Amino acid sequence: MRKRASRAAVPALAISALLLASGCSASPAEQPSRADRARPAAASASATQDAGRPLAVAAAPEAAATSTAVARPGAPGGRAHRAALKVASYDSRTRRAVISRTSSGGSGGKGTHSSSPSPSAGNSAEPHGMAVGDVVASAPAPGAPDGLLARVTDVIGESGDGTEVQTEPTTLDALLGDDDAKGSVPVDPASFDIEKLLPDVRVSWAKAGDVHVGPEGAKVPLGSLRIDVGAKVATAPGAPTSASLSGFVQVAPDVDFSYGGDAADSGPGTAYLGVSGDWDAQWAVKGRAAASAQPRRVPFAKLHADPVLQVGPIPVVVNLDLTCYFQIGADGVVTLDVEQRLQGDFKAGGAFGPARGWTPVDESHMTSSPVRTSVSAAGRVKAALGAEASVGLYGAVGVTADLAPYLRGEAGGSAGATTTTGSAVKTDATATGAWSLYGGVDLAGTLRTHLSIFGTPVFQRVIPLGVLNREWKLADGHV
Repeated sequence: MRKRASRAAVPALAISALLLASGCSASPAEQPSRADRARPAAASASATQDAGRPLAVAAAPEAAATSTAVARPGAPGGRAHRAALKVASYDSRTRRAVISRTSSGGSGGKGTHSSSPSPSAGNSAEPHGMAVGDVVASAPAPGAPDGLLARVTDVIGESGDGTEVQTEPTTLDALLGDDDAKGSVPVDPASFDIEKLLPDVRVSWAKAGDVHVGPEGAKVPLGSLRIDVGAKVATAPGAPTSASLSGFVQVAPDVDFSYGGDAADSGPGTAYLGVSGDWDAQWAVKGRAAASAQPRRVPFAKLHADPVLQVGPIPVVVNLDLTCYFQIGADGVVTLDVEQRLQGDFKAGGAFGPARGWTPVDESHMTSSPVRTSVSAAGRVKAALGAEASVGLYGAVGVTADLAPYLRGEAGGSAGATTTTGSAVKTDATATGAWSLYGGVDLAGTLRTHLSIFGTPVFQRVIPLGVLNREWKLADGHV
Protein backbone atom coordinates (compact mmCIF):
# COMPACT_ATOMS: atom_id res chain seq x y z
CA MET A 1 0.00 0.00 0.00
CA ARG A 2 1.34 3.41 -0.95
CA LYS A 3 2.50 5.47 2.01
CA ARG A 4 0.75 8.82 1.74
CA ALA A 5 2.51 12.12 2.28
CA SER A 6 0.82 14.39 4.80
CA ARG A 7 -1.82 16.55 3.13
CA ALA A 8 -0.44 20.05 2.63
CA ALA A 9 -3.74 21.73 1.81
CA VAL A 10 -7.13 21.65 3.43
CA PRO A 11 -10.09 19.71 1.83
CA ALA A 12 -9.86 16.82 -0.55
CA LEU A 13 -10.56 15.05 -3.91
CA ALA A 14 -10.01 14.64 -7.56
CA ILE A 15 -3.16 14.66 -12.64
CA SER A 16 -1.45 15.57 -13.14
CA ALA A 17 -0.74 14.50 -13.90
CA LEU A 18 0.20 14.44 -15.84
CA LEU A 19 1.07 17.12 -17.25
CA LEU A 20 2.94 17.16 -20.35
CA ALA A 21 3.27 18.74 -23.71
CA SER A 22 4.95 19.17 -26.99
CA GLY A 23 4.23 20.48 -30.44
CA CYS A 24 2.93 23.99 -30.99
CA SER A 25 0.32 25.03 -33.51
CA ALA A 26 -3.02 26.76 -32.92
CA SER A 27 -3.12 30.00 -30.99
CA PRO A 28 -4.37 29.96 -27.37
CA ALA A 29 -7.47 31.84 -28.49
CA GLU A 30 -8.53 28.80 -30.49
CA GLN A 31 -8.40 26.51 -27.45
CA PRO A 32 -11.48 25.82 -25.28
CA SER A 33 -11.57 27.65 -21.96
CA ARG A 34 -11.33 25.78 -18.65
CA ALA A 35 -15.00 26.57 -18.06
CA ASP A 36 -15.85 24.90 -21.38
CA ARG A 37 -13.79 21.84 -20.48
CA ALA A 38 -15.58 21.60 -17.11
CA ARG A 39 -19.08 21.48 -18.57
CA PRO A 40 -19.30 17.67 -19.01
CA ALA A 41 -18.88 17.36 -15.22
CA ALA A 42 -22.07 19.32 -14.67
CA ALA A 43 -24.17 16.45 -15.98
CA SER A 44 -25.35 14.03 -13.31
CA ALA A 45 -23.78 10.62 -13.75
CA SER A 46 -26.54 9.10 -11.64
CA ALA A 47 -29.34 10.21 -13.95
CA THR A 48 -31.24 7.53 -15.79
CA GLN A 49 -29.42 6.69 -18.99
CA ASP A 50 -31.33 7.13 -22.24
CA ALA A 51 -30.98 4.22 -24.62
CA GLY A 52 -28.25 4.80 -27.17
CA ARG A 53 -26.81 7.85 -25.38
CA PRO A 54 -23.25 7.83 -24.01
CA LEU A 55 -22.79 7.38 -20.29
CA ALA A 56 -22.24 10.63 -18.43
CA VAL A 57 -18.70 11.24 -17.14
CA ALA A 58 -18.48 13.48 -14.06
CA ALA A 59 -16.53 13.99 -10.88
CA ALA A 60 -17.93 11.60 -8.29
CA PRO A 61 -19.79 13.51 -5.56
CA GLU A 62 -18.35 13.35 -2.06
CA ALA A 63 -21.38 11.31 -0.99
CA ALA A 64 -20.19 8.59 -3.38
CA ALA A 65 -16.77 8.30 -1.77
CA THR A 66 -17.46 4.62 -1.01
CA SER A 67 -19.57 3.91 -4.09
CA THR A 68 -19.48 0.46 -5.66
CA ALA A 69 -20.71 -0.90 -8.98
CA VAL A 70 -21.36 -4.56 -9.69
CA ALA A 71 -21.94 -6.43 -12.96
CA ARG A 72 -22.70 -10.07 -13.69
CA PRO A 73 -21.47 -10.56 -17.28
CA GLY A 74 -23.48 -13.11 -19.27
CA ALA A 75 -26.42 -13.17 -16.85
CA PRO A 76 -29.87 -11.75 -17.68
CA GLY A 77 -30.07 -8.24 -16.28
CA GLY A 78 -26.43 -8.48 -15.28
CA ARG A 79 -25.22 -5.16 -16.67
CA ALA A 80 -23.36 -2.79 -14.36
CA HIS A 81 -25.42 -1.05 -11.69
CA ARG A 82 -24.71 0.96 -8.58
CA ALA A 83 -25.01 -1.46 -5.68
CA ALA A 84 -25.85 -0.96 -2.01
CA LEU A 85 -22.49 -2.56 -1.22
CA LYS A 86 -19.04 -1.41 -0.19
CA VAL A 87 -15.57 -2.93 0.02
CA ALA A 88 -15.11 -3.17 3.78
CA SER A 89 -11.51 -4.39 3.43
CA TYR A 90 -9.07 -5.74 0.84
CA ASP A 91 -5.81 -7.67 1.12
CA SER A 92 -3.63 -6.94 -1.93
CA ARG A 93 -1.35 -9.90 -1.14
CA THR A 94 -4.05 -12.59 -1.14
CA ARG A 95 -6.54 -10.61 -3.27
CA ARG A 96 -9.29 -11.37 -0.79
CA ALA A 97 -11.97 -8.76 -0.15
CA VAL A 98 -14.79 -8.40 2.34
CA ILE A 99 -17.97 -6.99 0.79
CA SER A 100 -20.67 -5.58 3.05
CA ARG A 101 -23.92 -3.70 2.67
CA THR A 102 -23.97 0.05 3.07
CA SER A 103 -25.54 1.25 6.30
CA SER A 104 -28.43 2.95 4.49
CA GLY A 105 -29.46 -0.26 2.77
CA GLY A 106 -30.42 1.82 -0.26
CA SER A 107 -29.11 1.66 -3.75
CA GLY A 108 -27.05 4.80 -3.43
CA GLY A 109 -28.92 6.38 -6.32
CA LYS A 110 -30.29 5.32 -9.66
CA GLY A 111 -27.93 3.41 -11.89
CA THR A 112 -27.74 3.66 -15.62
CA HIS A 113 -28.64 0.00 -15.98
CA SER A 114 -30.81 -2.58 -14.32
CA SER A 115 -31.06 -1.99 -10.56
CA SER A 116 -30.04 -5.53 -9.65
CA PRO A 117 -28.48 -8.38 -11.57
CA SER A 118 -30.15 -11.75 -11.78
CA PRO A 119 -28.00 -14.72 -10.83
CA SER A 120 -26.95 -16.89 -13.72
CA ALA A 121 -28.14 -20.47 -13.95
CA GLY A 122 -26.37 -22.74 -11.51
CA ASN A 123 -25.09 -19.80 -9.47
CA SER A 124 -26.95 -18.77 -6.37
CA ALA A 125 -26.36 -15.27 -5.08
CA GLU A 126 -24.80 -15.11 -1.64
CA PRO A 127 -26.56 -13.34 1.27
CA HIS A 128 -24.76 -10.06 0.51
CA GLY A 129 -25.50 -10.38 -3.20
CA MET A 130 -22.11 -11.70 -4.37
CA ALA A 131 -21.56 -14.69 -6.64
CA VAL A 132 -18.71 -16.23 -8.63
CA GLY A 133 -18.24 -14.27 -11.83
CA ASP A 134 -19.39 -10.93 -10.41
CA VAL A 135 -17.26 -7.93 -11.39
CA VAL A 136 -16.79 -5.24 -8.73
CA ALA A 137 -15.56 -1.65 -9.17
CA SER A 138 -15.01 0.40 -6.04
CA ALA A 139 -13.80 3.86 -5.10
CA PRO A 140 -10.78 3.90 -2.71
CA ALA A 141 -11.44 1.57 0.22
CA PRO A 142 -9.55 0.14 3.22
CA GLY A 143 -6.63 -1.84 1.80
CA ALA A 144 -7.31 -0.51 -1.73
CA PRO A 145 -6.25 3.18 -1.68
CA ASP A 146 -6.20 3.26 -5.49
CA GLY A 147 -9.67 1.77 -5.80
CA LEU A 148 -10.52 -1.79 -6.79
CA LEU A 149 -11.49 -3.42 -10.08
CA ALA A 150 -11.80 -7.19 -9.68
CA ARG A 151 -13.73 -10.35 -10.59
CA VAL A 152 -15.01 -12.73 -7.91
CA THR A 153 -13.55 -16.23 -8.35
CA ASP A 154 -14.80 -17.77 -5.09
CA VAL A 155 -17.27 -16.90 -2.34
CA ILE A 156 -15.45 -17.97 0.83
CA GLY A 157 -18.07 -17.30 3.48
CA GLU A 158 -19.99 -14.94 5.70
CA SER A 159 -18.94 -13.09 8.84
CA GLY A 160 -20.18 -10.17 10.86
CA ASP A 161 -18.18 -7.88 8.58
CA GLY A 162 -19.76 -9.12 5.36
CA THR A 163 -19.06 -11.63 2.59
CA GLU A 164 -15.43 -12.68 2.08
CA VAL A 165 -14.57 -13.34 -1.56
CA GLN A 166 -11.51 -14.35 -3.53
CA THR A 167 -10.83 -12.06 -6.49
CA GLU A 168 -8.64 -11.72 -9.56
CA PRO A 169 -7.82 -8.68 -11.70
CA THR A 170 -10.21 -7.83 -14.52
CA THR A 171 -10.72 -5.08 -17.09
CA LEU A 172 -13.15 -2.18 -17.58
CA ASP A 173 -14.88 -3.70 -20.59
CA ALA A 174 -16.37 -6.31 -18.23
CA LEU A 175 -18.35 -3.44 -16.69
CA LEU A 176 -18.81 -1.04 -19.59
CA GLY A 177 -19.60 -3.67 -22.24
CA ASP A 178 -20.88 -2.06 -25.44
CA ASP A 179 -21.65 1.31 -23.82
CA ASP A 180 -19.94 4.56 -24.82
CA ALA A 181 -18.56 7.19 -22.46
CA LYS A 182 -16.56 10.37 -22.96
CA GLY A 183 -15.77 13.40 -20.83
CA SER A 184 -13.19 15.70 -19.22
CA VAL A 185 -13.35 16.43 -15.51
CA PRO A 186 -11.35 19.14 -13.69
CA VAL A 187 -9.21 17.91 -10.79
CA ASP A 188 -9.93 19.61 -7.49
CA PRO A 189 -6.68 21.38 -6.50
CA ALA A 190 -7.43 20.66 -2.84
CA SER A 191 -7.29 16.91 -3.51
CA PHE A 192 -3.52 16.63 -3.92
CA ASP A 193 -1.28 15.08 -1.30
CA ILE A 194 1.90 17.21 -1.44
CA GLU A 195 5.36 16.24 -0.22
CA LYS A 196 7.78 19.16 -0.09
CA LEU A 197 11.33 18.09 -0.96
CA LEU A 198 13.07 21.43 -0.32
CA PRO A 199 12.64 23.91 2.56
CA ASP A 200 11.51 26.93 0.51
CA VAL A 201 8.46 25.45 -1.22
CA ARG A 202 5.07 27.16 -0.98
CA VAL A 203 1.72 25.78 -2.17
CA SER A 204 -1.28 27.84 -3.27
CA TRP A 205 -4.65 26.95 -4.76
CA ALA A 206 -8.07 28.45 -5.21
CA LYS A 207 -11.53 26.99 -5.81
CA ALA A 208 -15.10 28.20 -6.07
CA GLY A 209 -16.73 29.57 -2.94
CA ASP A 210 -13.81 31.91 -2.18
CA VAL A 211 -11.77 29.01 -0.77
CA HIS A 212 -8.06 29.76 -0.95
CA VAL A 213 -4.84 28.32 0.48
CA GLY A 214 -1.38 29.82 0.20
CA PRO A 215 0.70 32.89 1.04
CA GLU A 216 -1.33 36.01 1.74
CA GLY A 217 -1.81 38.05 -1.39
CA ALA A 218 -0.99 35.16 -3.76
CA LYS A 219 -3.32 35.34 -6.75
CA VAL A 220 -4.21 31.93 -8.16
CA PRO A 221 -6.96 31.41 -10.78
CA LEU A 222 -9.90 29.24 -9.72
CA GLY A 223 -9.17 25.55 -10.15
CA SER A 224 -5.40 26.07 -10.32
CA LEU A 225 -2.64 24.65 -8.14
CA ARG A 226 0.57 26.68 -7.83
CA ILE A 227 3.92 25.64 -6.34
CA ASP A 228 6.63 28.27 -5.69
CA VAL A 229 10.25 27.31 -5.03
CA GLY A 230 13.53 29.03 -4.23
CA ALA A 231 16.88 27.27 -3.82
CA LYS A 232 20.61 27.35 -4.44
CA VAL A 233 22.10 24.53 -6.49
CA ALA A 234 25.63 23.47 -7.33
CA THR A 235 25.52 22.81 -11.07
CA ALA A 236 28.30 20.19 -10.92
CA PRO A 237 29.46 17.83 -8.13
CA GLY A 238 32.12 19.57 -6.06
CA ALA A 239 31.80 22.80 -8.03
CA PRO A 240 32.91 25.84 -5.98
CA THR A 241 30.22 27.95 -7.63
CA SER A 242 26.44 27.74 -7.44
CA ALA A 243 23.36 29.29 -8.99
CA SER A 244 20.18 30.44 -7.28
CA LEU A 245 16.82 29.52 -8.75
CA SER A 246 13.36 30.85 -7.97
CA GLY A 247 10.06 30.45 -9.74
CA PHE A 248 6.71 28.72 -9.83
CA VAL A 249 4.73 26.05 -11.65
CA GLN A 250 0.97 26.55 -11.93
CA VAL A 251 -1.37 23.97 -13.43
CA ALA A 252 -5.13 23.49 -13.79
CA PRO A 253 -5.43 19.82 -14.84
CA ASP A 254 -8.40 17.92 -16.28
CA VAL A 255 -8.69 14.13 -16.49
CA ASP A 256 -9.76 13.02 -20.00
CA PHE A 257 -11.53 9.65 -20.29
CA SER A 258 -13.33 7.92 -23.14
CA TYR A 259 -14.50 4.42 -23.97
CA GLY A 260 -16.27 3.18 -27.08
CA GLY A 261 -17.95 -0.22 -26.69
CA ASP A 262 -17.65 -2.86 -29.38
CA ALA A 263 -20.88 -4.69 -30.19
CA ALA A 264 -18.79 -7.74 -31.14
CA ASP A 265 -18.08 -8.22 -27.42
CA SER A 266 -14.32 -8.41 -27.96
CA GLY A 267 -13.23 -5.45 -25.87
CA PRO A 268 -13.65 -1.76 -26.64
CA GLY A 269 -13.55 -0.33 -30.14
CA THR A 270 -11.90 2.86 -28.88
CA ALA A 271 -10.42 4.13 -25.62
CA TYR A 272 -8.50 7.13 -24.31
CA LEU A 273 -6.89 8.14 -21.01
CA GLY A 274 -4.94 11.34 -20.49
CA VAL A 275 -4.55 14.70 -18.86
CA SER A 276 -5.02 18.18 -20.28
CA GLY A 277 -5.22 21.68 -18.90
CA ASP A 278 -3.64 25.09 -18.50
CA TRP A 279 0.07 25.53 -17.72
CA ASP A 280 1.96 28.56 -16.43
CA ALA A 281 5.60 28.54 -15.32
CA GLN A 282 8.09 31.28 -14.54
CA TRP A 283 11.62 30.99 -13.24
CA ALA A 284 14.77 33.03 -12.73
CA VAL A 285 18.33 31.68 -12.50
CA LYS A 286 21.27 33.79 -11.34
CA GLY A 287 24.88 32.86 -10.67
CA ARG A 288 27.60 30.72 -12.17
CA ALA A 289 26.87 27.43 -13.94
CA ALA A 290 29.85 25.09 -14.08
CA ALA A 291 30.40 22.38 -16.66
CA SER A 292 29.02 18.93 -15.82
CA ALA A 293 28.77 15.59 -17.62
CA GLN A 294 24.99 15.55 -17.11
CA PRO A 295 22.51 18.35 -16.37
CA ARG A 296 21.77 18.71 -12.65
CA ARG A 297 18.14 17.85 -11.83
CA VAL A 298 16.68 18.73 -8.43
CA PRO A 299 13.11 17.61 -7.54
CA PHE A 300 11.35 20.03 -5.20
CA ALA A 301 7.80 18.63 -4.74
CA LYS A 302 5.85 15.39 -5.23
CA LEU A 303 2.08 15.43 -5.70
CA HIS A 304 -0.49 12.64 -5.74
CA ALA A 305 -4.26 12.61 -6.30
CA ASP A 306 -6.87 9.86 -6.83
CA PRO A 307 -9.77 11.60 -8.59
CA VAL A 308 -12.86 9.38 -8.88
CA LEU A 309 -14.78 9.68 -12.12
CA GLN A 310 -18.41 8.61 -12.10
CA VAL A 311 -18.85 6.92 -15.50
CA GLY A 312 -22.56 6.19 -15.47
CA PRO A 313 -22.96 4.00 -12.37
CA ILE A 314 -19.28 3.01 -12.30
CA PRO A 315 -16.63 4.65 -10.08
CA VAL A 316 -13.43 4.84 -12.17
CA VAL A 317 -10.41 5.71 -10.02
CA VAL A 318 -7.67 7.66 -11.81
CA ASN A 319 -4.24 7.83 -10.16
CA LEU A 320 -2.19 10.97 -10.80
CA ASP A 321 1.42 11.51 -9.75
CA LEU A 322 3.55 14.55 -10.44
CA THR A 323 7.13 15.39 -9.50
CA CYS A 324 8.12 19.02 -10.06
CA TYR A 325 11.81 19.73 -10.62
CA PHE A 326 14.28 22.30 -11.86
CA GLN A 327 17.28 21.42 -14.01
CA ILE A 328 20.37 23.31 -15.11
CA GLY A 329 23.31 22.27 -17.27
CA ALA A 330 26.28 24.01 -18.86
CA ASP A 331 29.52 23.44 -20.73
CA GLY A 332 32.30 25.74 -19.62
CA VAL A 333 31.82 28.11 -16.70
CA VAL A 334 29.03 30.56 -17.49
CA THR A 335 27.75 33.46 -15.41
CA LEU A 336 24.10 34.01 -16.12
CA ASP A 337 21.01 36.00 -15.20
CA VAL A 338 18.00 34.32 -16.82
CA GLU A 339 14.27 34.90 -16.47
CA GLN A 340 11.67 33.04 -18.50
CA ARG A 341 7.88 32.61 -18.48
CA LEU A 342 5.84 30.11 -20.47
CA GLN A 343 2.05 30.02 -20.63
CA GLY A 344 -0.32 27.84 -22.58
CA ASP A 345 -2.12 24.53 -22.50
CA PHE A 346 -1.30 20.86 -22.95
CA LYS A 347 -2.79 17.47 -23.67
CA ALA A 348 -1.13 14.09 -23.26
CA GLY A 349 -2.25 10.49 -23.03
CA GLY A 350 -2.84 7.24 -24.88
CA ALA A 351 -5.50 6.54 -27.52
CA PHE A 352 -6.68 3.13 -28.72
CA GLY A 353 -8.21 2.28 -32.07
CA PRO A 354 -8.78 -1.11 -33.74
CA ALA A 355 -6.49 -0.36 -36.69
CA ARG A 356 -3.43 1.11 -34.94
CA GLY A 357 -3.77 -0.17 -31.38
CA TRP A 358 -2.42 2.17 -28.70
CA THR A 359 -0.78 5.39 -29.85
CA PRO A 360 0.53 8.41 -27.92
CA VAL A 361 -1.26 11.76 -27.93
CA ASP A 362 0.69 14.93 -27.14
CA GLU A 363 -0.21 18.53 -27.89
CA SER A 364 0.82 21.90 -26.57
CA HIS A 365 0.18 25.53 -27.39
CA MET A 366 2.65 27.70 -25.50
CA THR A 367 4.00 31.22 -25.70
CA SER A 368 6.96 32.77 -23.86
CA SER A 369 7.17 36.36 -22.62
CA PRO A 370 8.96 38.40 -21.54
CA VAL A 371 12.57 37.17 -21.50
CA ARG A 372 15.49 38.87 -19.75
CA THR A 373 18.84 37.19 -20.18
CA SER A 374 22.52 37.95 -19.86
CA VAL A 375 25.31 35.41 -20.39
CA SER A 376 29.00 36.00 -19.71
CA ALA A 377 31.97 33.90 -20.86
CA ALA A 378 32.02 31.43 -23.71
CA GLY A 379 29.75 28.41 -23.41
CA ARG A 380 26.20 27.14 -23.42
CA VAL A 381 23.62 26.91 -20.65
CA LYS A 382 20.13 25.39 -20.44
CA ALA A 383 17.70 25.93 -17.56
CA ALA A 384 14.32 24.21 -17.20
CA LEU A 385 11.44 24.09 -14.73
CA GLY A 386 9.50 20.93 -15.49
CA ALA A 387 7.45 17.99 -14.29
CA GLU A 388 7.51 14.20 -14.46
CA ALA A 389 3.97 12.86 -14.47
CA SER A 390 2.08 9.59 -14.59
CA VAL A 391 -1.58 8.69 -15.00
CA GLY A 392 -3.22 5.30 -14.50
CA LEU A 393 -6.36 3.47 -13.41
CA TYR A 394 -6.94 1.57 -10.15
CA GLY A 395 -3.23 1.71 -9.22
CA ALA A 396 -1.86 0.57 -12.60
CA VAL A 397 0.27 3.26 -14.27
CA GLY A 398 -0.61 3.58 -17.96
CA VAL A 399 1.11 6.76 -19.22
CA THR A 400 4.32 8.45 -18.05
CA ALA A 401 5.72 11.68 -19.42
CA ASP A 402 8.30 14.34 -18.67
CA LEU A 403 7.45 17.93 -19.62
CA ALA A 404 10.33 20.42 -19.51
CA PRO A 405 9.82 24.01 -20.71
CA TYR A 406 13.29 25.56 -20.94
CA LEU A 407 15.46 28.52 -21.88
CA ARG A 408 18.74 27.91 -23.71
CA GLY A 409 21.52 30.44 -24.26
CA GLU A 410 24.74 30.32 -26.26
CA ALA A 411 27.55 32.87 -26.13
CA GLY A 412 30.99 33.19 -27.68
CA GLY A 413 32.71 35.83 -25.55
CA SER A 414 30.19 37.82 -23.54
CA ALA A 415 26.66 38.85 -24.34
CA GLY A 416 23.67 40.53 -22.79
CA ALA A 417 20.12 40.85 -24.12
CA THR A 418 16.65 41.96 -23.08
CA THR A 419 13.69 40.84 -25.19
CA THR A 420 10.15 42.02 -24.51
CA THR A 421 6.96 41.02 -26.26
CA GLY A 422 3.66 42.79 -26.62
CA SER A 423 2.35 44.98 -29.40
CA ALA A 424 5.90 45.03 -30.76
CA VAL A 425 8.97 42.89 -30.21
CA LYS A 426 11.94 44.86 -28.91
CA THR A 427 15.46 43.57 -28.27
CA ASP A 428 18.31 45.49 -26.65
CA ALA A 429 21.63 43.67 -26.77
CA THR A 430 25.30 44.15 -26.03
CA ALA A 431 27.85 41.55 -26.97
CA THR A 432 31.41 40.73 -27.86
CA GLY A 433 31.19 37.83 -30.28
CA ALA A 434 27.96 36.02 -31.15
CA TRP A 435 25.02 35.12 -28.94
CA SER A 436 21.67 33.35 -29.31
CA LEU A 437 18.65 32.80 -27.04
CA TYR A 438 16.06 30.04 -27.47
CA GLY A 439 12.87 29.01 -25.71
CA GLY A 440 11.56 25.48 -25.97
CA VAL A 441 9.67 22.49 -24.61
CA ASP A 442 10.97 18.90 -24.31
CA LEU A 443 8.69 15.86 -23.86
CA ALA A 444 9.63 12.23 -23.34
CA GLY A 445 7.68 9.30 -21.93
CA THR A 446 6.04 5.90 -22.51
CA LEU A 447 2.72 4.13 -22.82
CA ARG A 448 2.68 1.06 -20.56
CA THR A 449 1.02 -2.34 -20.76
CA HIS A 450 -1.31 -1.42 -17.88
CA LEU A 451 -3.43 0.57 -20.34
CA SER A 452 -4.80 -2.86 -21.29
CA ILE A 453 -7.00 -2.43 -18.20
CA PHE A 454 -9.58 -1.08 -20.69
CA GLY A 455 -9.81 -4.63 -22.10
CA THR A 456 -7.59 -3.95 -25.11
CA PRO A 457 -4.81 -6.32 -26.27
CA VAL A 458 -1.72 -6.45 -24.05
CA PHE A 459 1.39 -4.66 -25.37
CA GLN A 460 4.33 -6.84 -26.31
CA ARG A 461 6.54 -3.98 -25.07
CA VAL A 462 6.17 -0.47 -23.72
CA ILE A 463 5.52 2.11 -26.43
CA PRO A 464 7.82 5.16 -26.23
CA LEU A 465 6.39 8.61 -26.74
CA GLY A 466 9.77 9.45 -28.26
CA VAL A 467 11.85 12.48 -27.40
CA LEU A 468 9.84 15.36 -28.79
CA ASN A 469 11.19 18.90 -28.94
CA ARG A 470 9.78 22.25 -29.93
CA GLU A 471 12.22 25.18 -29.90
CA TRP A 472 11.94 28.76 -31.11
CA LYS A 473 14.52 31.52 -31.33
CA LEU A 474 13.95 34.48 -29.04
CA ALA A 475 16.84 36.69 -30.10
CA ASP A 476 20.37 36.59 -31.51
CA GLY A 477 23.10 38.92 -32.68
CA HIS A 478 26.80 39.74 -32.75
CA VAL A 479 29.14 42.68 -32.47
